[in-house]
Amino acid sequence: MPPLVQTNPFTMAIAAERSRDDASLVAEKLKVVRQAQAAWARTPISPRVEVLRGALAYFDRQREEIATDITTLMGKPLAQSRNELNGFFERAEFLLETAEAALAPETLPEVEGFHRRIEHVPLGVVFVISAWNYPLMISLNGVLAALLAGNTVLLKHASATAPIGDHFEAAFGNIASHPGLLRHAFASHQDAGDVIRQRQVHHVIFTGSVQGGRAISRSCGEAMLDCHLELGGKDAAYVAADADLLAAAETIVDGCMYNAGQSCCGIERVYVHDNVFTEFVDHATKLIEAYQLGDPTDATTTMGPLADPRAAEVMEQQVAEARAGGARVVRGGQRKMIDGATFFEPTLVLHPTAGMAIMREENFGPLMPVMRVSDDEEALSHINDSELGLTAAVFTASRERAEKMAAHIEAGTVFMNRCDYLDPALPWTGYKLSGRGTGLSHHAFHGLTKRKAIHFKLPPG
Repeated sequence: MPPLVQTNPFTMAIAAERSRDDASLVAEKLKVVRQAQAAWARTPISPRVEVLRGALAYFDRQREEIATDITTLMGKPLAQSRNELNGFFERAEFLLETAEAALAPETLPEVEGFHRRIEHVPLGVVFVISAWNYPLMISLNGVLAALLAGNTVLLKHASATAPIGDHFEAAFGNIASHPGLLRHAFASHQDAGDVIRQRQVHHVIFTGSVQGGRAISRSCGEAMLDCHLELGGKDAAYVAADADLLAAAETIVDGCMYNAGQSCCGIERVYVHDNVFTEFVDHATKLIEAYQLGDPTDATTTMGPLADPRAAEVMEQQVAEARAGGARVVRGGQRKMIDGATFFEPTLVLHPTAGMAIMREENFGPLMPVMRVSDDEEALSHINDSELGLTAAVFTASRERAEKMAAHIEAGTVFMNRCDYLDPALPWTGYKLSGRGTGLSHHAFHGLTKRKAIHFKLPPG
C-alpha cells in the first residue's frame, strides 16, 4: 500500500508521509497494550498519577515542536497551536488532581456484621479514535482519563494529524517502569472497525462526525461494547436585549471564527433580540473585518487556511442558498486563495430563515449567520430546533434569565456570557445526535471503569 501523504494546507509541501499499519501490526500493538494492562491495573492510583505526571513532562519539553507540528499539519495559526498546549495542560492537571478521589472505593453506611463497598475497576484496553481539529486536547480527554483509571490505550489519531498520535506514544508508550501503556495505530477505517467487531478492546471513545459516530455505534452494538461518542454541534448563541453588546459581539465572533471555525463547539448560529439587533451587527461587522488571513506562522495572522479545502464548497453552497432565499451577505461568503492555499472569508450573513442549511447543518467553517428574534421564547424555540445539542450560549445581564433558559435548552453545556470553552471540571457531553457518554470532570472516570460490589458477611466477634 502506498504511503499516505499529508500536505501543509498553506505551503502545499509534504508535512508527513507514512504507510498505514496493516492488520498484523495493529494486532502486535494490541498485544503490547493488553500485556501491559494487568500490571498497570494493579498499580495503586496515587503512583499511577505520579507516573503519568512524569510522562506528561514530554509535552512540556516538546512544546514548540508540537505547536509547530499542529500548524504545519492543519494550518492553525501558531499562536492558536501554542494556546492549545495551554489548554492541554489545564485539562491534564485537573484530571491528575481529581483522579484519586473520583476512583476511590465508596464505602456504604455500616450494617452490623457486614462490610459493603463499591469499587471502580478498570475496563481493560480503551480504543481512542481521535480528531484533527484539536489534535492534542481531544486526544487527551480520553487518553489521560483512561490511563488514570487503570486502563491501557490503543490510539488511532486522524490521518491529517497522525504525527500528533506519535507524540502521545512517545510520552505514554515508553515509560521505563510501565512500558506499553499506549500504542498509536495508524490504521485504516476497516481495520479499526475489525478491532471493535472482534472485541479486541473493551471500550471505544470516538470523536468525529455524526455519520462516523453511527458507524462506530453499529460496530460496538454488534460486539456488545460500550462506546463514548463526541459528535457534531450546531451551537447557538442568543443575545438578549439587556446584554453587553460589545462584549457579546467580541465573544461570539471569536466563537465563530477561532480555528477558522473548525470547532465542534464553535458558534454556528446567532439569534439577536430585535431591540439590539442593529447595534450588535455593527459591532460584529467591525470585528469580522479585522481578521487577517495568511501564513499561519506569521504572528499577524489571525485566521489560517482550511485544513480540508473541500469544506469551502459546503460553505459556498450554504451561503448561496441563504442569499437566494433572501438573506443578506454582509461580509465574506466565498473561498479565498492565498499563495495556492484555500481560505474561507470570515462571513456574516443577516436575516437567514430557520429552514436554511446555514442554520441547520454543521459547516465547520468561519460562518456567522444572525437571525432577528422578538423575545426569549422565540430564541429558545430556535435554539432547540436542531438534531444536535452540544452547547448553547445566552448573553444577558440577568442570571435569572440565563437560568430560566438553561432549564429548557437541549444541550450538554449551557453558557452565560461566554462560549466555545471546555471547563475540565464540568462534564463534556452532547444531547440528541451530538453524542453520548461523558468526558472531563470526575464523571469521565466512571465511564472508563466498571462497578464491583463488595458484600462481606463478617465472622462473629
